[in-house]
Amino acid sequence: MTEFRDFDLAASLQDAVRRMGFERPTPIQTQAILPALQGRDIVGCAQTGTGKTAAFLLPSLHTLLQSKGESKGSRMLILVPTRELALQVGDHAMQLARKTSLKVAIVYGGVGMRDQERALRAGADVVVATPGRLLDHMGRNHARFDGLSILVLDEADRMLDMGFLPDIRRVLRALPTRRQTMLFSATMPLHILALAREIQRDPVKVQVAVARPPDSIDQKLYPVPKHLKVNLLLNVLDQDEMTSVLVFTRTKHGADNLVQKLKKAGVKAATIHGNRTQGQRVAALEGFRRGYYRVLVATDIAARGIDVDGISHVLNFDAPGTAEDYVHRIGRTARAEATGDAITFVTPADEPIVHGIQQLLGRRLERCTVAGFDYGTVAPSYDRPTVKELQQQYTTPRTTSQRWSQMLGSRRRR
Repeated sequence: MTEFRDFDLAASLQDAVRRMGFERPTPIQTQAILPALQGRDIVGCAQTGTGKTAAFLLPSLHTLLQSKGESKGSRMLILVPTRELALQVGDHAMQLARKTSLKVAIVYGGVGMRDQERALRAGADVVVATPGRLLDHMGRNHARFDGLSILVLDEADRMLDMGFLPDIRRVLRALPTRRQTMLFSATMPLHILALAREIQRDPVKVQVAVARPPDSIDQKLYPVPKHLKVNLLLNVLDQDEMTSVLVFTRTKHGADNLVQKLKKAGVKAATIHGNRTQGQRVAALEGFRRGYYRVLVATDIAARGIDVDGISHVLNFDAPGTAEDYVHRIGRTARAEATGDAITFVTPADEPIVHGIQQLLGRRLERCTVAGFDYGTVAPSYDRPTVKELQQQYTTPRTTSQRWSQMLGSRRRR
């Protein structure tokens, strides 16, 4: 069985690994660290929570320590899609490099540029950055990358989904072409593979299979008409065990709207999404972590940086867009071998994604109803679907009652 000492990392990094409680390399670390130490380009397919951050940080920091003083300016650049992930990866790098002479700068938008400028001008060895803010600094000549030897693109699929490809190309044009490039992505669609071919030389491919959620997560579906989702959420939150609940919505507007309704009902809740300032996002996350907020409402992109122990429930108020997103979402509970619950509200229009989720899991998910909840409440006239919308939702002529009879099949009452 592989141990961290088998990689012959610098003593300071070995100490950091022990201090941070890493026992044995994860599969992605076992596959990636040795070729990365050899200077090979790497394209890795791994989800959040598999240990991929240390998989590229440990060999990179070791390489930088061996070549300390050979060049000026920043020597490693890590591009990430969100501010939360920048803070998370930057903190990880600082912990690993704490007993070394390496300096780390974290660069992201939503805050002032002055402190970031100072860190960059001071010659940070490692820069962790979101593309847009990094370009702002590069345009002001705050950063030097002429001596850069290592580039990492983390969560590349999410960066491309967010429209960062033009910014990434602008950054790449300012970097040395002779460098080690590592690209990590949770999925490997064709556009990611095309990017890898464009920016890498003979990369080593490492992959951890799309992880299924751990068995310690109890997963259930709650069929519900769209207009009753808020009422059902409030009903579910009345349960004593709902102590720390991460709620996912599909849109930023939906997140804001839901938090307003929760607050009006007396539920302490906060929201985190791309339109919130950095200060607001940090305050919401810290308040959730400390228990001041019982509910944190988030969108998928913002949630990539959420790493909070003790989340009792993940609740998909809106169904995820893909089965992989479902795995990412519910993986926020049952961290560190704890148990957790995942609840997904399902409307008739969500049945295709439910089918995809069940295919990925290899089993059917239990459908539940809440005893005493009135599922028959009629939607307000302004919230009722039009005939055209109904025709688009249903591929066969089926009455609403028949549709709900099918959806609520195989359910149990609790």
